[in-house]
Amino acid sequence: MTLDKLTIHQPDDWHLHIRDGALMKAVLPSTINVFSRAIIMPNLDPPIRTIQEAIAYKKRILSALSKNNSFTPLMTLYLTNDISTATIEKGFKEGIFHACKLYPANATTNSSYGVTDFDAIENVYKIMESIGMPLLIHGEVTDRDVDIFDREKVFIDRHLSNLLYKHPKLKVVLEHITTEYATEFVQSSNFDLAATITPHHLHINRNAMFEGGLRSDFYCLPVAKRENNRLALRRAATSGKSCFFLGTDSAPHLRKSKKSSCGCAGIFNSTYALESYTQVFDNENSLTNLEKFASINGPEFYGLPLNKKHVTLEKKKHKIPEFISLDLEDGSQEKLVPFHAGEELSWKITKVG
Repeated sequence: MTLDKLTIHQPDDWHLHIRDGALMKAVLPSTINVFSRAIIMPNLDPPIRTIQEAIAYKKRILSALSKNNSFTPLMTLYLTNDISTATIEKGFKEGIFHACKLYPANATTNSSYGVTDFDAIENVYKIMESIGMPLLIHGEVTDRDVDIFDREKVFIDRHLSNLLYKHPKLKVVLEHITTEYATEFVQSSNFDLAATITPHHLHINRNAMFEGGLRSDFYCLPVAKRENNRLALRRAATSGKSCFFLGTDSAPHLRKSKKSSCGCAGIFNSTYALESYTQVFDNENSLTNLEKFASINGPEFYGLPLNKKHVTLEKKKHKIPEFISLDLEDGSQEKLVPFHAGEELSWKITKVG
């Protein structure tokens, strides 16, 4: 059966960067116009390490919304070597934090404050396990002697496996997985383990960064891997298995920050994320599983209700612009390059509500 129209429960984004200040206000509409809730990443500079900082950041997000927008930001706490377990417990029980985020130090953007010794925060894992608080992990090692394309596998073998065995009731999300090894580890696990998958890792392999020159717009962390890994991610995402769900890892950077001698890691995909995912599910003849991945598996993992609103997509070709212009608060204009820039997508959102 060929589908040309699809209606699903409104999805959520379980891994999102919206930055702060003028850039946040500029990119936020890309998410709130489609997604009902989003797990907000805490890696600002400086990061979100206290209850007060999280409350203030949430207020800045909510103040950027129109009065009739019901979008809900779900805040997270940035783990450090000396983070307070009292902060974790109080913040979770009072509904301020929905999860903690573990960044290995210097693994990605604004992660220099991250954890340098995973065993040193054993007390953090224990308290999170006891209160049922999810731990979200950027799963890569940062050792200079480990190849960048092997960092995810090494992290799983060296750290994640031991963590799960020591804390079998800990809820864990391995974020933005990129390898076949990770998909097999997650779906064969007997622990409360899930994984988010981005749209860009479903569409591109590592060749994209080098086609016709050095393509910084396709540089992200974790980096895209070999083609066999991309195909494995597509099988996992479209499988309907409850351990996989949507997390865009949309990470906007202004054009001048991407196109430089040291381009920032991150792909801005939130503007057309759902259409991008839908095209993958269509290509894999799995459109009937899109709602599970985008709208059901995530809320079930986090213990939240499904959204009452719906989103309708229709099979209508449309071209993605080369740039998105942003009018910033200071009156200047900047540019962002959206994922799929200059390409044609075959699905388009036609109704939200």
